[in-house]
Amino acid sequence: MNNIVQSFYNWYRNTLRNPKYRWWLILGTFLYLFSPLDLSPDFLPVLGWIDDAVVMTLLVSEVSQLLVDQVKLRQSQNSNSTSSATKESETVDVDAVPLK
Repeated sequence: MNNIVQSFYNWYRNTLRNPKYRWWLILGTFLYLFSPLDLSPDFLPVLGWIDDAVVMTLLVSEVSQLLVDQVKLRQSQNSNSTSSATKESETVDVDAVPLK
């Protein structure tokens, strides 16, 4: 059972990180959450909500991780561009003077 859950998690995560299929997977996840057809029907009090909670938790955690990675990437790009600009501005021009 653990192997099935781990393989589903790996597939979901890898597919969500692929830009070609990302929006399709997010749309499919929302359709699954709001659809009356589930692995365990929602009219069962607690059991029916567990699969929805797991799928929603997986979606939120992976999308938030994608956003965090994107913010870190932009910050590193900004810091690289500002550090190269500061290196150029720190250059000091000095006139050479002959020594006697």
